[in-house]
Amino acid sequence: MLRLLLSLAVVAFFVLCAAGMRLGWRNRQRRQSYLPALPTVPDLGTPALAELTGVYVGTTTAGDWQDRIVVHGLGNRAATTVRLFDNGVLLDNAGGPLWIPSDDLVDVRTDRALAGKAMGVDGLLVFRWRLGEHVLDSGVRGDDRDSYDEWITATRARGGEQP
Repeated sequence: MLRLLLSLAVVAFFVLCAAGMRLGWRNRQRRQSYLPALPTVPDLGTPALAELTGVYVGTTTAGDWQDRIVVHGLGNRAATTVRLFDNGVLLDNAGGPLWIPSDDLVDVRTDRALAGKAMGVDGLLVFRWRLGEHVLDSGVRGDDRDSYDEWITATRARGGEQP
């Protein structure tokens, strides 16, 4: 009987933990509802650079690598293919595309951490961009990290101001 009660207590604890995490995620979505809708993907031509496959790590408030943005599906980690076009960058995530127009692109860089995930020195390719009046960082861990320098050079040539 004692074993059954202990087992039920452990199951109840895990159910409460899962419910707390879900409630926290929903509260974060509610707090971030001020962010405008994502830009729609326009008609695209030919990519200006070879695509980069990898994992979309997430999006955070610029300068705060742990303040994950969860509205509009930006908080979900997913497989992605990144493509650079003359008019912007497309992160074609498994959960839905993220279009960053060139006019809204502030900078691109490598970093070691984003959205609570530490990936090692220069393990992430991070795009800093504007969504309305808010500046965000979106990160990708590419399968081919040797191409990061090429991506940074080509993207900066098409983007807005650099810091």
